[in-house]
Amino acid sequence: MGFQTPQQPLKELLPRIARGEIQLPDFQRGYVWDEERIRSLLVTLAHGHPLGVVMTLQTGNDQVRFKPRLIEGVDEESADVDPALLVLDGQQRLTSLSQALWGDGVIDTQDARRKVVQRRFFFDIVQAVKDPHNLDEAVKSLPGDGVLRENFDRDIVLDVSTRDKQLEHGYFPVNLAYRDSGTDWLFGYADGDVARTFLNTVLTPMKSYTIPSIELDRQTTKEAVATVFEKVNQGGMKLTVFELLTAKFAGDADYYRATGTDFRLKDDWDSTAEVIGKYPVLQGLDETEFLQAVMLLASNRNHRATTARKDDILSLRLSDYLDWADEVRKAMVWVAGFLAAEHIHIDGDVPYPTQLVPLAALRVLMGEDIDIHGIRSRVRQWYWCGVLGELYSSATETRMARDVEQVPAWARGEERAAVPRTVEDANFVESRLHSLKTRNAAAYKGINALLMAHDTKDWLHHQPFDRAHYVELAVDIHHIFPKKWCLAHDIDPELRESIVNKTPLARKTNQLVGGVSPADYMRKLDARAKITTDELDAIVAAHQVDVAALRAGDFERFFTHRREALLGLVESAMGKRAARDIDQDSLDGGAESSDAFVPEPDDPVDNAEYGVTG
Repeated sequence: MGFQTPQQPLKELLPRIARGEIQLPDFQRGYVWDEERIRSLLVTLAHGHPLGVVMTLQTGNDQVRFKPRLIEGVDEESADVDPALLVLDGQQRLTSLSQALWGDGVIDTQDARRKVVQRRFFFDIVQAVKDPHNLDEAVKSLPGDGVLRENFDRDIVLDVSTRDKQLEHGYFPVNLAYRDSGTDWLFGYADGDVARTFLNTVLTPMKSYTIPSIELDRQTTKEAVATVFEKVNQGGMKLTVFELLTAKFAGDADYYRATGTDFRLKDDWDSTAEVIGKYPVLQGLDETEFLQAVMLLASNRNHRATTARKDDILSLRLSDYLDWADEVRKAMVWVAGFLAAEHIHIDGDVPYPTQLVPLAALRVLMGEDIDIHGIRSRVRQWYWCGVLGELYSSATETRMARDVEQVPAWARGEERAAVPRTVEDANFVESRLHSLKTRNAAAYKGINALLMAHDTKDWLHHQPFDRAHYVELAVDIHHIFPKKWCLAHDIDPELRESIVNKTPLARKTNQLVGGVSPADYMRKLDARAKITTDELDAIVAAHQVDVAALRAGDFERFFTHRREALLGLVESAMGKRAARDIDQDSLDGGAESSDAFVPEPDDPVDNAEYGVTG
C-alpha cells in the first residue's frame, strides 16, 4: 500500500467537490451534522485552527471498486467528471464545508431540537473586526432564506435575504469567501476601512487554508482498505459492521472474475428489506442482525467456533455470504410465521429481536424438520425459556452461538444430546409477576402473547387475537381492575400496575370498562355483548380470571387466583417449574427466602398504555 500526505488547499478542494472529482463510496452514511456543529467548524476554519486529517483513496483500483456517489449538496448537472478520489474519512467535515462555502450556501441540517431545518451562515463584519481573536460571536447561523423571525414567525427581527440588505446590516455570506464575488461584495460595504480590515484579517487567511490529508494510491489492496476502515471506525462517527463489510466486499477479485461486475452489499440488503417489509413483526430487524444470522451459519458449517460477534463478522468471506444470505431471507419468512403462531404480531411486541437471529439460523440448519410436531415443541420451549428467563438481554452474541450449536440435536431428540444452556439456565420466580409493569420487559410481552394464544377472545367483540383482529381491534394491554378504581381503593401500586392486573383488550372494550369497579362494568358488558351471562363469563375466564371475584369486585381474591394462573402459563411454556417465593396468604409480595429473584427496576409507567379511561 502506497500513500501520499499532501496539504490540500481548501480553495482547490471546494471546486473539485463541486465538479465531482471528489466523491464518496456509496456505502457511507448520509450527512448528519447539526447546525451548531457546522457553525463551530466554520469558526475553527476562520481562526486557522486545524480541522483534522482527511483520508482519500485514488480510484482506478482493480481490487477496490467502490460505487461512487456525489457528496451531498453537489448539483448533479454540474458534476460532469468521474471521481479521482473517494473520501474514506472526513465525509461530514467536507460535506459541511462544501455546502456552506460553495453554491448558494444553504444547508439542510438539524437544529438543537433535532428538527430538520435549512440554514445559511454569515460573518457579522463589525463583530469580526472588533475582536478577530474571538470569531465565535461573529459567525452567525440564520434560516436558509436569510430572514430571522420571532413570535411564531410573525415578526421579522433580521432580514439579510438580498445583497443590499446584507450590506446594510454588515452580514457577509460565507459562501462568497472563496469566490471573487466576495471581494466585489466588500467594495459595496459603506465603511471601507472596516471592509479592508475584514478582508485582511479574516478572508485572506481563510483563502490560504489547507487541510492535511492521507491519499491512498490505486495499488492499495482491499484488505488494507478494510483495515483502514476499522482504524477509522475507532473514533468520530463510527461506521457500522454493515458499512465496514460493504467496504470489504466491494471489488472482491473472485466475484469480479466470475461475474464481470462488483458486489454491492447495499443492493443485496434491498432484497432483504423487501422481505422484511412484508411482515410488520420483523420491522425491528436491521442489517447487522441479518449479518449475524449469516455469520452463525457460515462459522457453523466451516467447523470453526460458531460465532455472531460483530467483530468476527468482519472476517466473513463474500463466498460464505452468498451461500447463506438467500437461505436466511427464506428463514425470515418462517420466523414471521412462528411468531404469528405465538400471537406476536408487530415488532413492538417482539420480546427480544436479537433472539430472532438464532431462530432464523435454526430454521436454515434444521430445514423442514423444524416443523415436525415434537421438534417444533422443543424449539418453542427453547424460545420461551429465552423470553421468560430473560436471557437475551445481555451477552447475546455468545448465547446465539451456543444455541445454534446445541438446539438442533436436542430438539431432534438425538442420543446424548445436551440440554441447551438457554433451557437449562432459564428460571422464573413468582415475585417477578409483581415487578412486570410495562412492555419494556421481554417477559411482560411474552406473558401477554401467551395469554392471547390461550384461546382468549375480546370480551365485547368475541374475536380471537389473531394477526388480522389484533390490528383491526387496536388491541393493547389494559387494566382489569381499572387504575382509577385502584387509586380510589388504595391498592398497592406494585399490584395495581403488575401484569397480573393486565390483559389484552380491544380499544372499544377498554373504553366501555372505563374506571369503575369490575362489578359495575361486568353488568355493562352483559348488556352490550348481547350474549348470556354464562357465555360472557366463559370468555372472561379464558383470560385466566376468576370471574366470581371480578363480579364481586374482590381484588385480593382476583389477584391471588390470577397470579397462580399466569404462573401456570409460564411453567407450561418453559417446560419447568417456577420458584414460589411469595407468602400465599398475603399480597405484600414478601419473599420466603433471601434467595428470591430481585428484578431490575422497570422504566416509569407510561399512562398512555392504559387506554382512554382505564
